[in-house]
Amino acid sequence: MSEASSALLGWIEHQGIWAPLLFIMVHLLRPFFFLPVMLVCITGGVLFGPVAGTAYSVIGTLLSSLLFYRMIRLVPSGFKKLRTMYGHRSTRKTKLTVKQVAILRLIPFIHFHLLSYYLIESSVDFKDYAKSSFLANIPLAVVYTTMGQWIKVFSVPLLIAFISILLLCCYMIRKRSEVFVWKEFFQPSEGRC
Repeated sequence: MSEASSALLGWIEHQGIWAPLLFIMVHLLRPFFFLPVMLVCITGGVLFGPVAGTAYSVIGTLLSSLLFYRMIRLVPSGFKKLRTMYGHRSTRKTKLTVKQVAILRLIPFIHFHLLSYYLIESSVDFKDYAKSSFLANIPLAVVYTTMGQWIKVFSVPLLIAFISILLLCCYMIRKRSEVFVWKEFFQPSEGRC
């Protein structure tokens, strides 16, 4: 798979003026080729440099998020299935904030579209989701495009320390309010009539 993706990205490099559009298309087709977002963003930095690569990666990840929103709305059974899976996994009623999603997107092991689903759940409408996705995708594109070479050569202990720091930051910026459901807070006692 890495040879095919290297050949595809090498071909994009030689397309001249069409290269940015083809690179953005790779972002859109990335889920179908099972390419990690991190790899595509790092490649954008190599092909176009840190500034242009970051801009193209932000555009590509935003369009990928918007396409996910539209596709998940077109297939209600898939959205319902995601909602039930999220309901079974989540014991708390709190939702992730945009800042938390932005930090979690920096961790390579967390699925990009799972975090997009969390943004859908916390958004009011499409416009709010688009704004949240744009803001959550910027750190991902900046870090993996500009510092991709550094992250690529991290040793395993250093990578674990980096992920631990990101998780700690995610914990520190959480919402500090707790939501109580009326039934859970005022449960009738067994002894009363």
